[in-house]
Amino acid sequence: MMKIIGHIIFIILFLLISFFGIGPVLMADGTSQERIITLIIVLIIYGIWFWLYRYFIKKMKNY
Repeated sequence: MMKIIGHIIFIILFLLISFFGIGPVLMADGTSQERIITLIIVLIIYGIWFWLYRYFIKKMKNY
């Protein structure tokens, strides 16, 4: 049961990161430089989130 709840939480937060991260990159009225900086930050957050998700999966295999 903990696995299912953990996966659901990670998926929901991934969707929120996508919505609030990619949305400003695509629809912002700023300069290209601001969009690229925002995109880089969002990609770093994706990388951290993916690493945490893999860590969670490895820890849950023990239970």
